[in-house]
Amino acid sequence: MALNIVALVGGVGGAKLAHGLAQVLPPENLTVVVNTGDDFWLHGLRICPDFDTVMYTLGGVVDPVNGWGVRGDTVAMLGALQRYGETPWFRLGDQDLATHLLRTEALRSGERLTTIMQRLTKALGIHSSILPMTDDEVSTIVDTVEFGRLSFQDYFVRHRWQPTVRTLAYDGVERATVTPEVVHAVADADAIMIGPSNPWLSLAPMLALPGLRDALLARDIPRIAITPIVDGKAIKGPAAKLMAELGYEVSAQSVAEFYREYINGFIYDQVDIHSRRPDMRHLLTNTIMQTDADRAELAQQALMWIESELL
Repeated sequence: MALNIVALVGGVGGAKLAHGLAQVLPPENLTVVVNTGDDFWLHGLRICPDFDTVMYTLGGVVDPVNGWGVRGDTVAMLGALQRYGETPWFRLGDQDLATHLLRTEALRSGERLTTIMQRLTKALGIHSSILPMTDDEVSTIVDTVEFGRLSFQDYFVRHRWQPTVRTLAYDGVERATVTPEVVHAVADADAIMIGPSNPWLSLAPMLALPGLRDALLARDIPRIAITPIVDGKAIKGPAAKLMAELGYEVSAQSVAEFYREYINGFIYDQVDIHSRRPDMRHLLTNTIMQTDADRAELAQQALMWIESELL
């Protein structure tokens, strides 16, 4: 019998793990809970970058080069904005706009983000459950040396994550409520998996959400994390740079320590076989997901380890 898995993810790395799990688990046994700290308003539209990346990946329409956005999308709308004197800095594809338009229209009519996204994921043929961590607005704020406080997308996209980070904050998280769907999924889970996403930008907003934090810690089940740091470098994005700026050693060990309160198992990459290992149960395997087969293999290895060693 397949395990019921709840995966906590954000960004491209998390989407790849979710896709791997979706390849090896029956749809009813997988729930993916996605970071919403990256969400923001642009041109009057509600943009949910992490959620949409996961949705497009599991829906088979993601741009395979970037790992985000819609495959083969065009940007005619951005060109039209430029004709009006605007300087677009956030790429909104023309097909991608359909997602933002429908989501925003439904939000303005009073519908919950969770039910909106359930409808859109089903329309893309996704049968696993993909849930936002909360229906409330939470905003990751990056305090930088060069520009002071920046919204996450200003830091990540407009400034290409080059400013030096002093501190991070998750505005609104203390007032946000975890959804009943997420609480139910965690309560029914046989194991929790934290994806190889950026711990500070993608996972910390989720772990700071009081109801989700409490639900996770209440479960005496395998709770594992997969490293996003391999051989002292990030697989993608600013994780390594950010770790150094926040005063952490850039290593898988540091990631394991960051998650220590929440996990009882850690997966790190075979490249780091001679590096310092976390003093908790751990699995050494290939964590770099370059192909669909790599994603499925990592997911299968993790599930087999959970069943044989942690349950």
